Amino acid sequence: MDRRGERFDFKNEAGQVVQQLLRDYQGGRAIDRIAAYREPDRDAIARIIRELFQIVYPGYYRDPNVTQRVFNMDAAISTITDDILINLAEQIEVALRYTDAFHQKAADDVREESQRISIEFIRRLPRVREFLDTDIQAILDGDPAAYSKSEIILSYPGLSAITVYRLAHELHLLKVPMIPRIMTEHAHSRTGVDIHPGATIGKYFMIDHATGIVVGETTVIGEHVKVYQGVTIGALSTRAGHSLQGKKRHPTIEDNVTIYSGATILGGETVIGHDVVIGGNCFITASIAPNSRVNVKNQEEMLGGK
Repeated sequence: MDRRGERFDFKNEAGQVVQQLLRDYQGGRAIDRIAAYREPDRDAIARIIRELFQIVYPGYYRDPNVTQRVFNMDAAISTITDDILINLAEQIEVALRYTDAFHQKAADDVREESQRISIEFIRRLPRVREFLDTDIQAILDGDPAAYSKSEIILSYPGLSAITVYRLAHELHLLKVPMIPRIMTEHAHSRTGVDIHPGATIGKYFMIDHATGIVVGETTVIGEHVKVYQGVTIGALSTRAGHSLQGKKRHPTIEDNVTIYSGATILGGETVIGHDVVIGGNCFITASIAPNSRVNVKNQEEMLGGK
């Protein structure tokens, strides 16, 4: 009962708050838009990621619903791939509607393009797997706590994050909007590793311990690079905001570089030369010459400080 001794009318109050919400949607803000084109389905994209792991690492990740319906691995891979193609094309079709190029196009044209992209993406998976094979080898070679490749594939969050990044990067190269970022943010939420799908990363990439790593959109990383927990490879300043879009804002890391935990490397003009070792907790905003060793004690001298 309220202060007047009247009983609380839940049904009436519920109706009023619903109407209040509906009025709030009339503000014309981005958050008010309801199903303009529909939005990419994050749950569907997470399912696509799980299925991609099954064909990237066959034998390690399984779907019992598929294996119960088919009699051999070839048939299972075929079934899963068909499912990915259909569902990915559907999500791409939704996402393409948000681009200027497809905003006004006929539905059949958008659908055809989404199907073409989906096929091309699957066509690229052997190359993705080639890169991932080198990443697994890099982790095995670089981590004395890794006892087998199977252990790395099944349990290392760093490899999981790299896998999702490499898949999302191909969709990024195919100019698919939104979906690559949803994929890498899904991996971010599960592993603590935030790799933008626009970053360029070479073979034999090793992430150890994973948590807290950030790799920005315009980062370029060479081959045989090792990155430990808590490392940020980011932009020196983002005060200019959206006007910086498309510009090189993040560092270039050349081959055979090791970056230890807690290090921060910033700036689009910053180049870390080949065979450099960056010690833990260093804060770097200028280029480092090849074959250097940087730690907190010698950092100021190397960067030209007095």
